[in-house]
Amino acid sequence: MEFQNKILSKELAARLWEGHTIGTAESCTAGKIAEALVLTAGASQYFRGGIICYHDDIKRNMLKVDAAVIEEKTAVCEEVAIQMVKGACEALGTEYAIASTGWAGPGGGTKEDPVGTIYVACGSKEDIVTLKIEGDEGRDKNIAKATHQALALFSQYLADHLPEKEEEKAPRLVDLEG
Repeated sequence: MEFQNKILSKELAARLWEGHTIGTAESCTAGKIAEALVLTAGASQYFRGGIICYHDDIKRNMLKVDAAVIEEKTAVCEEVAIQMVKGACEALGTEYAIASTGWAGPGGGTKEDPVGTIYVACGSKEDIVTLKIEGDEGRDKNIAKATHQALALFSQYLADHLPEKEEEKAPRLVDLEG
């Protein structure tokens, strides 16, 4: 998936390059989304930083995730992912953010949300989309799948929200040798 992440990173860079900013708030992916965003040279033009919020205290204190939501539903739920996007935008001073929270495994999980359940969210403070990922393929694959799907979700979000520049409309060559 690393090759696909590099392609997505370049697509995101083209859309974000002039005047847009992004940050990340990551729990189960522990910085992998941020790492993928900066695969493209010049990412400092739009990537402001990331918060790795593995512990719920960080979610509550740095990202202002509602403690009652974590208490009632656990940190692995759509509402927490949404609040993480809002908190990252605020804390990092960005227009957009991508967030992840889930059970990467091998331990953790609940009957309702077993290992392999990961929520990703992205967008702006006012407009957020989410995706629930399910299925345990082992820790490494769960994290890789969540990272890739978070990038793909954000790419689709930008395609839906930012107009294409004229130069992006032309057919693009893809370097398959990588």
